[in-house]
Amino acid sequence: MVKHPNVEFRKLVVKIRDPKKKKEIYPPQEIRKIHWKEYNISKINEFKNELDFIRESVNEIDFIEEENTGRPSTNLRYLVKAVLVCELFGVPERQAQGLLEIIGGYIGIHDSVDDRKIGRAYDNPKVAIILQKIFEKYKDSDGILGGDGTGLERSRKENYESTKKKNAGRYMTSIVDSREIVQAFDISGTQECQIMFSLIENVKGKSLTLDAGFNCRDLTWKIANKGMKPIIFPKKNNNINGDVFWQKMYYSFYNDVVSWLIEYHQRNHTESFHSSFKRVFGIVTKLKLNAKFVQVCARIVLHNHKRLSYFNLVRE
Repeated sequence: MVKHPNVEFRKLVVKIRDPKKKKEIYPPQEIRKIHWKEYNISKINEFKNELDFIRESVNEIDFIEEENTGRPSTNLRYLVKAVLVCELFGVPERQAQGLLEIIGGYIGIHDSVDDRKIGRAYDNPKVAIILQKIFEKYKDSDGILGGDGTGLERSRKENYESTKKKNAGRYMTSIVDSREIVQAFDISGTQECQIMFSLIENVKGKSLTLDAGFNCRDLTWKIANKGMKPIIFPKKNNNINGDVFWQKMYYSFYNDVVSWLIEYHQRNHTESFHSSFKRVFGIVTKLKLNAKFVQVCARIVLHNHKRLSYFNLVRE
């Protein structure tokens, strides 16, 4: 039986967690270049581009609109567009009604959509399905993925780790690429390591980096079998013993910790996304779980398109 250097491995994990010794190991981080000209253009044209996207993306989604025998129903496409406009401009339903009277024709809303209809749209399962289809259709990936979880606060005072409630609608686990484009997300409240087993079924990539909260042999095996390189931060009580993927991951850590950490810290883009997502869109305002999903999904759809618009300009 091969004897693994488990004692030395665990000492190394402790060392890189020690704030006083981090400087001895961690190399200076290269700051990603910002293309200011393209960034400025993307910000100048942001609302116009987003309104064009709302009109075209919703119109291109195929779905069957069923006839209702009760009250006259509003066109589902109108409701989805109205929700996206609410989240784009950060306005409540009453203000959105007036805003749609001005810009409705531009995005393809040709009938009146009042504030009550917009409010009910957030709790409409069909609206949720259409937004999910838009999210899946218009995401893009560079294959360098990272995952993490974050609280979905309903007030600023909740923005502390000790007060975060990891239950349905109050906690989001997501996978993003190195450009901070969301590949998969969940707000069911399922423990983040457990839900990651489901989330990775919906992504493709070269690698997936996760913090020690996802330190799980079965998850490592599943990530590797999906064709991705698992990069999961070790715990100080871990052993190298395990299946071939677990051993390969932590022998890479043990033999060349600097190169391993450079790859691992791509995960910072996940934390950066969570920070910007909350800063740009503000707190979650909906109460019901389905309405929260619609609100979060609409915001992610808009976030992804903004990021893609910028990177498309950079490539030109």
